[in-house]
Formats: sequence, C-alpha cells, structure tokens
Amino acid sequence: MCSSWKGVPISCIIGSQSPWGAPEFPLVQPSYNHTVLYHIPGDSQLDRPPKPQIGHEKWDPEHVRLPFSTQSLYPVENNAGETKLKNRWDMVQNALNRPIRNSKELAEAILSYNTQFKNRWKFTALHYLFEEYLEEEESRYFFDVTLPEIAKLALSITKLIQAPIPLLKQNKNRSISLSQQQISCLLANAFFCTFPRRNTTKKNSEYASYPHINFNVTVPVGVVTVSRRFVPVKELPDWKSSERVISELPVHCDSENTIEEAHGLIQVDFANKYLGGGVLSYGSVQEEIRFMICPELMISMLFTEELKPNEALMIIGCEQYSTYSGYGHSFSWGSNYNDTIPRDSSGRRRTAVLAIDALPVRGRQHEINAKNITRDLNKAWVGFSFYCGSESGLKYPGVATGNWGCGAFGGSPRLKFLIQTMALTMAGRPLAYYTFDNKVLRDDIIRCYELLVRHQVTVGQLYNIIMSYCDSNQQSGDIYTYLEHTLENRQPVNKKNDTKKVQQTNDSGNTCEDLILARALDFSPDIFLQDEDIGEYSMDLKDNTKEMAVIDLDTSQSDDNKCVDSKMIVKDEPENSKTNQTSRLFDEMEKLDEDSGKLNLKSPQKTFFGQKNNDLSMDVGEKLHTDISPDVKKKLTKKITDYFTKSLYDFV
Repeated sequence: MCSSWKGVPISCIIGSQSPWGAPEFPLVQPSYNHTVLYHIPGDSQLDRPPKPQIGHEKWDPEHVRLPFSTQSLYPVENNAGETKLKNRWDMVQNALNRPIRNSKELAEAILSYNTQFKNRWKFTALHYLFEEYLEEEESRYFFDVTLPEIAKLALSITKLIQAPIPLLKQNKNRSISLSQQQISCLLANAFFCTFPRRNTTKKNSEYASYPHINFNVTVPVGVVTVSRRFVPVKELPDWKSSERVISELPVHCDSENTIEEAHGLIQVDFANKYLGGGVLSYGSVQEEIRFMICPELMISMLFTEELKPNEALMIIGCEQYSTYSGYGHSFSWGSNYNDTIPRDSSGRRRTAVLAIDALPVRGRQHEINAKNITRDLNKAWVGFSFYCGSESGLKYPGVATGNWGCGAFGGSPRLKFLIQTMALTMAGRPLAYYTFDNKVLRDDIIRCYELLVRHQVTVGQLYNIIMSYCDSNQQSGDIYTYLEHTLENRQPVNKKNDTKKVQQTNDSGNTCEDLILARALDFSPDIFLQDEDIGEYSMDLKDNTKEMAVIDLDTSQSDDNKCVDSKMIVKDEPENSKTNQTSRLFDEMEKLDEDSGKLNLKSPQKTFFGQKNNDLSMDVGEKLHTDISPDVKKKLTKKITDYFTKSLYDFV
C-alpha cells in the first residue's frame, strides 16, 4: 500500500525508477579550491584505503592546527615550580601508550596534556556510563579491547595525515576530500581531545567561530567530500519578481518514513550555524541524531567556520553505523547498522547530506517578519541549488527535507513548507517532504500545494502574498487559510504565449480547476481501470512520455493494487494544439460527468482548510472514490478505458 504518502511517487523526485540511476555529483578532482588529502586511485576501484597525500606542514590561521605539529607546544610546570614549553605530541603519546583500565584513568590521561582544564573537566557522564550504566563485562571489554584500538588509531595520525588541512572559512567556495580511514583517525584524536587550541570557550579565541571538535564529553575504504558554498548577496534570487511557477515543482509528502531513509536524494540536515549543534554535549534532535548515526559527519566540525546566511555545506559519502529510536529525551541507540549504499565513481557512498541552518524563532512576530523569511529563503536556495549548474529544467536528484527550523528552533512547519517550496522551485530540484508521523500536516501540505497549482501561482506571487500576510492584521490566523482566501478572491490568472503553462478556466472563472481534476484522474488509474489493465496502461504512458506531470492527488490504493507511476503526456507542439487537446479531454470528462450525475468534475470547492467532517476537506481523489457508486464506477470503467485506449495516441 502507498497510504503513507501523497503527491507524486518518490521515483519522480529521484529522477528515475532507481535511486542510483540519478546523475552523480561532481567527481573528486584536486583544484585550487578542492583539497584532496589522499592519492586518487587510477582505476577508481577502492579495495583498500587510499594512500595519504604528502605535503608540507602548515601552522597558520588558514589551516587546521594538527596535534602532532612540531610547533604545537604546551606549558608544563616542573617540580621546581618552573614553567617550560614541551612538545605536546610527545605528551599525548606518553599518555595513550600506557594501559588505561577504567574511566578515571582515561580522564587522567586526557588531562595530562590538557592540564589547564583540570579543575573544569569533570567527565561526569563518562564515569556514570562505565560505573552505573554498563555491565562490568561490557566495561572490561571496552578498556581491554576497544580503547587500545582507538588509541592506536589516534596515534597513527602522523602516517595518515601528511598534508595540511585547510579551514572552510566564511565567504569562500571550497571543498575537502578525505578517506574514511583518515576521518576515523581524526575523530579518534577528537575523542582523546588532542587538537590544540580547540578547548577554550573565550569569544576572542582563534577558533571561537568554529564548532567544538574535541570529545570532552575493520578499516573503511571509501572517501568523503565536504564542500562549502557561498553566494554573494547580489547573486541571490529576486524573490518578489520571480515568474517561476510552483506547478513546475514535483512534490512527494510522506508521513511515515524519515529523511535518512530517502536513499538517492539530497538529505537535509536541520543544522546549527555551528555544525553539529549539541552532538558532543546535550543535543539529541535532528542534526545531533544524524551526526551520531553517521559519525563521519563530525569531521566537518574540525574545519568548518560558522555558517553565514548566504552559505551552506554539503557532505557526500558519509556512512551510517547505527540505528536509533525516539527523539529528544526519548532518543536511544537502536542497533548496529550495515550500510549498503553503493559508492560513486570517486569511492564515496552515494549519500549527500546538506547542512542549512534556519533562523531560530523568538515568538510568532519574529517568525512572521519579512526580513527573517527572506533570510531563510536565501539560505534554503543556496543549499538546494548546490551543483545545479546553469541548465534549465529539473535537476536530479531531488531534496529530502521536512520541518526545517521547527522543533527546537520554534518555527512553523506550514510556513517552512512554503519557504522550501519557493526555494526548490527556483533551484529546479524536486521536493520530498517528511512530516514525521504527522498525517494532518501531510494532508494540509498537499492541499496547499494543490491550491497553488490550481491558481498557477508563481514564486513571486507567493512571496508577495506572504509579505502581505506579514503586514496584515490576520497574523493570528493560519497562513494557509490566508493564502486560500487571497487566491480565491483575486482576478483569474491569464498568462499568454507560455508554452509550458496550459491553463483552463471553468464557467465560474476559477483558473486551473479542470486541470487539477484532470491530473487527479490521470494519476489515479485504479479508479477506472481493472487490475489487469493498469500494467498495460502505465507501460503505454512510459513509452510515450516526454515530460512528467507533477501532481498525484490520490495515492491510496487497495492491498491488491500496486502504486502506479503514471505520467501525463506532453509533446513539443504549439500552444493552441495543446489547448485543443486538453479541451478535448475535458469535453470527454464533461460527458462522463453528465452521464453519471455523480462525478461532478466542475463542482466548486470553497475551502481546503479548517473544516472537519466535510467532503471539502478530502483530496480530490478521495472524493472521487467516495462519490462513485459501484454500479457507476463499473460503467465509467469501460467508458474511460475505451476513451484512453482509442484516443491516447491522438493526444500525442
């Protein structure tokens, strides 16, 4: 069954029937703004970790200050009370080469080369874990087997990292590619808090604008790329004037699955401007959870400066190592996870995580603010248009997102859907929206999308309506209700000479009323076709389709039926020809409407939102199911099947 989702099938968001059929992201290639810390294998086949790239040590504000640097010195007081500078890496090696048998000895080892924090770092959670939570056998295994391997991995940094690591600084487009083995080594050092100058919390410190990386709380063979994108203010979209039509955007809305399960799509990280948020302290919401199940994401915290409003970060190639359950206070580890996502031609897992930080909301008036909404629009677009290029048309894969900036950040999911919809329409990437078990939100989102499509709303028009909402006295009301009222009472849209937008106006003057209903029929073949007809019907459509329609108004089917990825056929013909063809389709539907007396294809719908126990709150497809009696449905089956069988190729 497909009852958990509405909109278009997920295959329309990915761009093919398989998530791995979509185009790959740019391959790893060293350049002036892309640092590769390993030798790229000549045959692109990774059966062993790639060899590290060799370079010259750099100890400066443009690069990560590595713990083994000869210039990493630490003040140490001797028995005579004199303070002398010692090589800090020698201190680290001495501490980690000794046996560590319990959490107290582990804390002492870490503090031996972080002496200035002896009175501040208490390691309370670490002691609780091993003394109160874990069984004695589990603790013993960790200190006898696991910890020595982590220490060995940390100390191998001198062999695995032989080239300087640049910082991903603000206002620069730059990428870094590392092997998974190198990342594990760097994270092992973070576990032992070996990175110099990364422990202070002073606002004027060198790394004050970077996340915390030190954890003061079988070798993989793949690689990972971290890319920072910066767009100058003058190159951001002119939202109020955009003529991009929302109906160009395919939308899939799912209440059951999760973003990290959207394989093949760009998966949004609801980020903090300091990457990772509270993953190494007290956080356990969307970003922190993602970083915990995919710990390689934490490497971004080592070299990524605070994100500015016109910047985003993409991480390609991270691997998932565990599952989880719950959220926030109910979050808990689930089990080990064996990631089977295939690798691309550069050896990266085909998992792309996009980090964009929404603006935290300090009350409704702060959220319903023109400046703040525009800020989030720009932020979303900068991220969504990553690797889009200048070519026109949809760019695959699409984006898997959800209630970005809501939850801990206090935003409204309904407004954030509109913001992300506008940003994705401008970026040209399809949208997969996950509502996290909220079916009411899922249904409201699809109804809102249908409303925008029916009225052929452009990005500019929607932006201006939202701006009017910000200035209105109705801010206490629901934005979807305001949007519906505004659209239903405006003049009909009539854009001429646009071969991409074929608009129909019904007798009452409402734009696209028939179009959206016709698409509902087109995307719900099970209403009219017998089970044995569906396969042949959909195959005919696939063989002859040139462009996919973007609306699936009803995806709920019986257990015996399969979800059908139906498509509307559009050919490169003059606008008048398309209009005539569409009119013929509507004429046939009108005849069927008159014959049945129940289908009511042109009956007006007054409102989508705020009405309970009312037919008007149903999806169009659900209404069709409800209104048609078995006898009438049987009658319509033959008529519409015959009509499509005889006339399908006339339309193309």
